[in-house]
Amino acid sequence: MKDAFGREIDYLRLSVTERCNLRCRYCMPEEGICKKRHEEMLTQEEMVRAVEAAAALGIRKVRITGGEPLVKKNLLAICEKVSRIEGIQEVCLTTNGTLLPRLAVPLREAGVQRLNISLDTLDPQKYAYITRRDEFYQAIRGIKAALSAGFGRVKLNTVLIGGFNDDEIGALAALTLAYPLDVRFIELMPMVDGREFGRGAMVSNEKVLEALPQLEPAGEDGGVARLYRLPGGQGNIGLISPVSHRFCARCNRIRLTADGKVKTCLHSGAEYDLKGLDAPGMTARLRRAILEKPACHNGLSPEQPSGAGRQMNAIGG
Repeated sequence: MKDAFGREIDYLRLSVTERCNLRCRYCMPEEGICKKRHEEMLTQEEMVRAVEAAAALGIRKVRITGGEPLVKKNLLAICEKVSRIEGIQEVCLTTNGTLLPRLAVPLREAGVQRLNISLDTLDPQKYAYITRRDEFYQAIRGIKAALSAGFGRVKLNTVLIGGFNDDEIGALAALTLAYPLDVRFIELMPMVDGREFGRGAMVSNEKVLEALPQLEPAGEDGGVARLYRLPGGQGNIGLISPVSHRFCARCNRIRLTADGKVKTCLHSGAEYDLKGLDAPGMTARLRRAILEKPACHNGLSPEQPSGAGRQMNAIGG
């Protein structure tokens, strides 16, 4: 289905939980979340019904997110049911990787085709700082488990933060030389509460190009990342630049939060509630949401943070 600006909307990010076993400083408060009542959250049946309605409107790709989706007890059942929905061609999942050692193979068997794994640093102490948890080596084991399980094009997502990990650009990029995976540098977005980081924290992805002058353009993959490759690399280097290079004109996605709210723009406060609706009701509301998807979000800066109205853990990464 096309929105009012002619963009083909074929990608749904489905958040299955707001909970997480880490406490990343740019994503959620140290004390965690204010847990909602069970009846406020989408049931498994409602999640599947929503994806069915979305598929009927032209959604072809679903990415399972959180919070941390691997803490969801019925995650494998959700993945399996979503992967079997007519019209869904690809099911992916974004995770911090710490629970992958025991779940990588079951996820493949449940129909998940690709994984994105968050990894902001190769330094165990810095990892403990940014996540507020001592899980670095478990995350590394998770990445290796994903590769061993045979997932195609495993991607590592690195949020680039000035004064924290911008000195690791070369080391992180070098992972593509040693392993068949992609590394994607993502600009830090000023979300609802950005007090954790100072003005210098938002680093343009142009710094990656400056640090790695040997990068070669690597074409496009249909997503929002600008792709490059190190000579001899097994995977790509991706630059995702929501702050310095807005890609709204190419945005093909909508999001569904774990409590049932459709967000057609990450940085907009507009939400469309699917909770409690039957299949025709979900289809109608999704159609309305897509047709009302805004052309672009406002510029992002420390002075003008996101208008999302939620932290990232409550939206879905």
